[in-house]
Amino acid sequence: MPAQPLQALVPYLTVSPAAQAIDFYKRAFGLEEVARLMTPDGKVMHAQMRLGGADLYLADQFDMPGADTCQTPAALGGTTTTIHLNTPDVDAAFARATGAGATPAMPPADMFWGDRYATVIDPFGHHWSMTSPKEAVPPEEMQRRVAAMFASGSQQA
Repeated sequence: MPAQPLQALVPYLTVSPAAQAIDFYKRAFGLEEVARLMTPDGKVMHAQMRLGGADLYLADQFDMPGADTCQTPAALGGTTTTIHLNTPDVDAAFARATGAGATPAMPPADMFWGDRYATVIDPFGHHWSMTSPKEAVPPEEMQRRVAAMFASGSQQA
């Protein structure tokens, strides 16, 4: 079987305990585990997961001189990224994620840009957004809707 072509851009999460995160991402988002490399002390040195042909890499936090010293959201006191999922049914995806233990951040709602959108925070501190397209909104109409939203004093999408 030919090897799958390399994905040009792959998110790489630092998450601890990574083994629990792998299990959670399977339950909550339907990711498939492709590979897992373990250290002798039982930490995940590298894991590859896949959803719909897109990969996600993750590992436990390592504090070793000369090593990649990325930290978990808990160690940083927050996160700087959101992992975004496109799904045919955002309501079902939100229910699955929260049912698996994700914290609801924004329940599913229809957005000005034409998608149904929701956000959750996983038990490891990473933020996930999810969306389902509802209508194709031309850029000019989208900009009009943004202007109307700000003019109304509401900056909620």
